[in-house]
Amino acid sequence: MRYLKVAWIHDSVDDPMVYLGELGDDGYETRKVQLYRDGRSEWADESFETATVGLSEIPFPPLEEISSQPEFTAQVITSEEFEREWNEVHMNFWRAAEFVLRCARAQGSLLSWR
Repeated sequence: MRYLKVAWIHDSVDDPMVYLGELGDDGYETRKVQLYRDGRSEWADESFETATVGLSEIPFPPLEEISSQPEFTAQVITSEEFEREWNEVHMNFWRAAEFVLRCARAQGSLLSWR
């Protein structure tokens, strides 16, 4: 496995500012984390994707190619750095999901689907 971090310099609030990826030996993503300007974070792996984040269907380009574009800075990171961010994003996701479920239960909306 290889781990990398790409910073994307731009002004859009809809696009991630930081991308962290875990790549297999074949260059394909196996897990990724995206961090946004407003504090949001998203993730994807081989069994979970959303409408806005998913694993790429093509191999990841070489870091030199990415860094040759002025709006990107790419670097190799350790597996520990990736795992730290992955675990934090995962924990935040499940905390938010648990909160939504508790609120829905408190309002009775899970029991009254129409």
